Amino acid sequence: MFPRPIQTQPRAAQLTYSAVLPIALTLWLLPLIAVAIFSVKPAVDFTQGNYWGMPSSFEGLTNYGQVFFDSDMPRYLLNSVLITVPTVIGAVALSCMAGFALGIYKFRANLVIFFMFVAGNFVPFQILMVPVRDLTLDLGLYNTKTGLVLFHIAFQTGFCTLFMRNFIRALPFALIEAARVEGVAEWRIFWYVVLPLMKPAIAALSVLIFTFIWNDYFWAVVLTQGPESQPVTAGITSFNAQFRAAYHMMSAGSIVAALPPVAMFFAMQKHFIAGLTLGAVK
Repeated sequence: MFPRPIQTQPRAAQLTYSAVLPIALTLWLLPLIAVAIFSVKPAVDFTQGNYWGMPSSFEGLTNYGQVFFDSDMPRYLLNSVLITVPTVIGAVALSCMAGFALGIYKFRANLVIFFMFVAGNFVPFQILMVPVRDLTLDLGLYNTKTGLVLFHIAFQTGFCTLFMRNFIRALPFALIEAARVEGVAEWRIFWYVVLPLMKPAIAALSVLIFTFIWNDYFWAVVLTQGPESQPVTAGITSFNAQFRAAYHMMSAGSIVAALPPVAMFFAMQKHFIAGLTLGAVK
């Protein structure tokens, strides 16, 4: 039913695997490699049509220096931090409480509410573009970081609640019953019993949501404009001039924008894997 480890396969299969794997990895990484090469090319290479050849001169320091010191990229990066961090905190906090209520308490509308959270994940976000934009205009939240944060929290809480509710239901219910027998209040059970056990799930979910929000481009363009509130994903397009695209600057900006989520993943890798695999052997 399950594929056998490659070490147990015939010698021919092992050699084929060893030969195909580097090719597959190269093809998968080819776009990122192209962006990295573009980021060190001079602008003249693009005007002369040297898109895929070796750089005529390596201008990495110049390009990245212009990104940091001659553009609004630092402001865009700060906007991304101010948007992403509150969103992660808000979505994870709400989902922990909602997941605790849906996973622990048994009441008539439990499944109905849970299905409502789940159903929100299947709504194509493109059809929400016009009503959400009109709503932010009516509330005075258009082109503000606050409006983008509130929308992301509302949109991500459904997935986060699904994740947390399933995780909490896998916890030993005897711990909660024992705390109730001792007369512990419900909020203390959540804070002192359930929440410490949820740390791996919280870490894994935080990495996922951080990556989702940081890399969001669609809503950044729909709900914000200009360096006052736009995150870095939308700010990269500011390197485009009226009659030409500065591919070398956009590539350098893209590499800079990709570093924070990559760094966070490697910093939280141990907790991320533990949160995703906890209970997998049950």
